[in-house]
Amino acid sequence: MGEIILLGKQLGYQRIGLAFCIGLSEEAKIIEEILSKHFEVVSVCCKVCGIDKKNFELQQISSQGREVMCNPAGQAQMLNDAETRLNVLCGLCVGHDAIFAKVSSAPVTTLIAKDRVLAHNPAAAIYCQYIRKQFSENS
Repeated sequence: MGEIILLGKQLGYQRIGLAFCIGLSEEAKIIEEILSKHFEVVSVCCKVCGIDKKNFELQQISSQGREVMCNPAGQAQMLNDAETRLNVLCGLCVGHDAIFAKVSSAPVTTLIAKDRVLAHNPAAAIYCQYIRKQFSENS
């Protein structure tokens, strides 16, 4: 996080965006608290402008009413509208991060990469021989 703060300050940015997955909303809250000491932070959850999964007859994970799909393009557009100068990703799904980056007008950097298996630490598969072996055997 320190490098993001340094980058933003060196480039003279005053407003940055934080695009986060709803599953990491607690982490996003902490990140926003830290970044807001240095910048104006505009945060956008992945479910913003979401479309009901039933519209596309997609499987719902929960049986508790309406379930919406994520909308990474909508997240990026909201931050474009807010005129953020740098956008930080917090746990967007693989593929969703690519869509977000394509739509974003501002440069995009990832603070937390989504990896549910490795507690959002995909580098563990590289640094830990036991985890690396497990992934190598399952290929």
